[in-house]
Amino acid sequence: MALIVHKYGGTSMGSTERIRNVAKRVAKWARAGHQMVVVPSAMSGETNRLLGLAKELAPPKPGDDHNRELDMLAATGEQASSALLAIALQAEGMEAVSYAGWQVQVKTDSAFTKARIESIDDERVRADLDAGKVVVVTGFQGVDEGGNITTLGRGGSDTSAVAIAAAMKAHECLIYTDVDGVYTTDPRVEPDARRLTTVSFEEMLEMASLGSKVLQIRSVEFAGKYKVPLRVLSSFTPWDIDIREEARSGTLITFEEDENMEQAVVSGIAFNRDEAKISVLGVPDKPGIAYHILGAIADANIEVDVIIQNLSKDGRTDFSFTVHRNDYAKAIDLLKAKVLPTLGAADIVGDTKICKVSIVGIGMRSHVGVASKMFRVLSEEGINIQMISTSEIKTSVVIDEKYMELAVRALHKAFDLDQPAS
Repeated sequence: MALIVHKYGGTSMGSTERIRNVAKRVAKWARAGHQMVVVPSAMSGETNRLLGLAKELAPPKPGDDHNRELDMLAATGEQASSALLAIALQAEGMEAVSYAGWQVQVKTDSAFTKARIESIDDERVRADLDAGKVVVVTGFQGVDEGGNITTLGRGGSDTSAVAIAAAMKAHECLIYTDVDGVYTTDPRVEPDARRLTTVSFEEMLEMASLGSKVLQIRSVEFAGKYKVPLRVLSSFTPWDIDIREEARSGTLITFEEDENMEQAVVSGIAFNRDEAKISVLGVPDKPGIAYHILGAIADANIEVDVIIQNLSKDGRTDFSFTVHRNDYAKAIDLLKAKVLPTLGAADIVGDTKICKVSIVGIGMRSHVGVASKMFRVLSEEGINIQMISTSEIKTSVVIDEKYMELAVRALHKAFDLDQPAS
């Protein structure tokens, strides 16, 4: 008997009929002899609806902090879907019980709306599993040391599921979503995109951080750190599909040393439309400038991505970096209020019409000329590169947003990602 964790996304939980199908699928796995923990997201669109109500009551203003109450509000979406799924399981003849994150407990820090998991107390869940029950645990949420409900950020149910799987040493964590696996790129942009049978944790981590929406980045971090086998598969296959076939479907996220890994130089093309670039112009070129600029950004809990500092001229330089587009206005206001007056910078300018396109592959470690090939392909398409970022297994470029789809299609073809794996 294996302990299996299932996670279902918002679209999988989008109606009572879909919840009923999820219950039938989970019951199938339980009747096959597995201990089952299920982590559902809120019903599709529910979190946006709830946060929209809060926005109507209190339109966001600089200095406002409603984050504790926003977490209280947003967490109710997962609580509702978990209770509904437990009821559906009971209607299928299964003993089932639902818990909120604070009941388990999923303990987090106090960074409201972006909390991080610190520990999970699995004693209550294990007792229920040993009693033959299916346990449904709310995703996306936990509780801090002060007893306040916290949420993990959008997409946090993935993280909840993997963290629970890690804490309980689950045999595998299955992430059910509206796609049937991880593709070489988004099929909506490139119709010839190919589903990967396997992908390494390192590659998936890069893809998630670079804009792939299949999995939330922290869930991949957890899976890699605690070596939780992770599989992405579709919840829209028939619920009564043979369990052995289902267990081999989708994409397995595994370790590089696995013998069956697809040994492509480049495994996928990732992209992110949600980037914005900020440039601080004419700052003094001296030690501590980067910290002075980015320290203020970090203190505001704003994540920075690509960073570049230009060549110094007459003791001055330009410093550019990218942030999530949702944080752009906040970052600009912060820099103008706290950094511009003290640094003596000439100006602060920004651009929200950019995107990031990246090539990812563990094969890049042992092959030279991959980045130069990427740059050549973009040059031949007349696409100008504004910023570049690299690691051992990825190369990212920031380009004008209007060229994103052209860049993705050109790179996908140039690296033969439309061809079946050898």
